[in-house]
Amino acid sequence: MIQNNPALIAAIRDRFAHVDSCPFQGERIFFENAGGALTLKSVVETSAFYAAIPDNPGRINPAGQGTQNVINKAKDDLAVFMNASTGQFFAGESGTELLFRLIRTACLAAPKGAKVIGSSIEHPATRSAARRWAEIAGLDYVNVPHNDETGLVTVEDYAALMTPDVAVATILHASPVTGMGMDVAAISAATRAVAPNCMIIVDGIQHAAHGQVDLDAYTVDGYVISPYKVFSRHGYGIAWISDRLSVTSHDMLIDAPATGWEFGTRDAGSYATVSDVVAYFDWLGGEVSNETDPRKRIEAAGRAIHAYETHLTNTAINGLGNLPGLRDMEHVTILAGADNPAREGLVSVVVNGKASEDVVETLNQQGIRTHTRKADHYSGNVLTPLGLTDCIRISFCHYNTEQEIARLLAAIKVLGDDG
Repeated sequence: MIQNNPALIAAIRDRFAHVDSCPFQGERIFFENAGGALTLKSVVETSAFYAAIPDNPGRINPAGQGTQNVINKAKDDLAVFMNASTGQFFAGESGTELLFRLIRTACLAAPKGAKVIGSSIEHPATRSAARRWAEIAGLDYVNVPHNDETGLVTVEDYAALMTPDVAVATILHASPVTGMGMDVAAISAATRAVAPNCMIIVDGIQHAAHGQVDLDAYTVDGYVISPYKVFSRHGYGIAWISDRLSVTSHDMLIDAPATGWEFGTRDAGSYATVSDVVAYFDWLGGEVSNETDPRKRIEAAGRAIHAYETHLTNTAINGLGNLPGLRDMEHVTILAGADNPAREGLVSVVVNGKASEDVVETLNQQGIRTHTRKADHYSGNVLTPLGLTDCIRISFCHYNTEQEIARLLAAIKVLGDDG
């Protein structure tokens, strides 16, 4: 395990760029991981190498074949990382763009008058796409309300509104506002029990860095991640689609292969950095277990990450040494409750009597990077029902430390003393 293993934590931190300092700011603590995780040093090196190669993947020359092999390897690595024995992986502009493509395809293939179901906890990447394309395709959109107090939507919530005519379902794996993880496997199973042919598409963007993904266990048709939130870089997203969705009528070039979903020349560097990420999980799994099988090591890494990040969030909430935790500070309110087992590496709070932007700026001046979430088109679905205009999102990752949390708690405690 990672907790109480200083040597391993040091080795983990050594693999990431800018782990304790920012090239624009200087020394800083990074608690903005939900906005985009730190980048592996190997990803930086790989990106630079492939950025200099002029050849197109797949061309009949050594570089063209070599870069195509890199792409093929990355897809094989993704299949291990996400435990996908079927279907296909491909890259797109971003996670949001890919979710729109998958949802659009599923909605346009649905029978007229069918239903699309999704929940109010979802990021607008899925909610916006589902509502837009449901209307265009002549489908009814069914909203599953989430629980404001827990920041969750459950399998029971979905099951209560599920009907046989649901043709498309969207599920959020983890919320970037509340930090809560949803039971994708259970929600998918409940959906299939009533509407077995439903196309199920999952937003895994927030979840992927904080646990593990098991596509074979979910029985869904689409799953999307944003690699910049899983230790890679900006500029692309990765989608997995089932064999069934692969052959569904979709945007493609005339006379192109029926299962092709990629447009234009591929960026071999983006795929290569995916392999760097998978290699990192494989390394970490070997450090926290005696497993030799790559998938088993990745599963071990996921368990260790989840356990350590749960420890970090509990430390922030409950306190450290003589420092009170967030729950014991009278001037702090924790969204979705202090005791919530669904939490994945994230605590959102409000400091009573202070604008969240001001709190974030105060912390930033002390070298503690957090983020403001506002009741806008990104987060209003969660904050507005709570009567909030904004909140402070504090998001952890497994390279953060107890010492960094102690700095955070000390800084937030002072905010109560001066008000």
